[in-house]
Amino acid sequence: MQSTYKIAILDMNEGVPNEGMRCIKMLVGQFLAQEGIKGNFDVFEVRVKGEIPKLDKYNIYISSGGPGSPKLTGSQWEKDYFNLIDSILSQNLFKHQKKHLFLICHSFQLACLHWDIAKVTKRRSTSFGILPIHKTENGFNEPLFEGLKDPFYAVDSRDYQVVMPKEWKLNSLEGNILCREKIRPDVPLERAVMAIRFTKEIFGTQFHPEADAEGMTRYFQQEEKRALVIKKYGKKKYLSMINQLNDDDKILRTNSIIIPRFLEMAAEKIKQSKLASV
Repeated sequence: MQSTYKIAILDMNEGVPNEGMRCIKMLVGQFLAQEGIKGNFDVFEVRVKGEIPKLDKYNIYISSGGPGSPKLTGSQWEKDYFNLIDSILSQNLFKHQKKHLFLICHSFQLACLHWDIAKVTKRRSTSFGILPIHKTENGFNEPLFEGLKDPFYAVDSRDYQVVMPKEWKLNSLEGNILCREKIRPDVPLERAVMAIRFTKEIFGTQFHPEADAEGMTRYFQQEEKRALVIKKYGKKKYLSMINQLNDDDKILRTNSIIIPRFLEMAAEKIKQSKLASV
């Protein structure tokens, strides 16, 4: 029996044009184009249009990054979004057919706040660039990180950070802290959490595993973006980013491993679940 994979992409960008959504759709499209894979994806504009997918219509969800503060405002889209991720969590705890969810950056922060997994605080300064991500002990055993070095590299762009995780809550869900931000021996502050496996089916990253070199290069070579980065971070930072974009061991590797493997593993579990229920 062939499984059909219905994928919901939750656009959290609040109408702001970005490369992240293009990258997510490309990775999902590549997955669905594989021989033996049957399915489709739909995009939902969550923050502007309040679009939320029906739980019973999709079995894989990817929730994007986005601009602005993750601090909760009580808006209707927040309530609807949290109802969705709560429903996914509840279904996975109590029902045989599981739903698989990947949370990126802004979505990751929202989930940490909503589920009270950690504190989300404003950074003293923006973290921006292609930066090293360091695995924790549990990170070395994480299947989605297999093939990534320690540290591995990813695009990081955030004004907020996830800190002070409540690991006992994650333990109750069989979850783990998987990696932290770059080591800063001269900064007497806690290193932020950069990835969490919330449950067997729910995974989140603070960084952007979807980012690809082609899109990021095109984005940062736009005169307006180039001038903005140089003004804010300096020419040295800008040139370093451009050089790292085409390094096979940096975001090219991260892009080719984490989300593709999440999709492959989710598909295999959905297939096994369907076979077991026949």
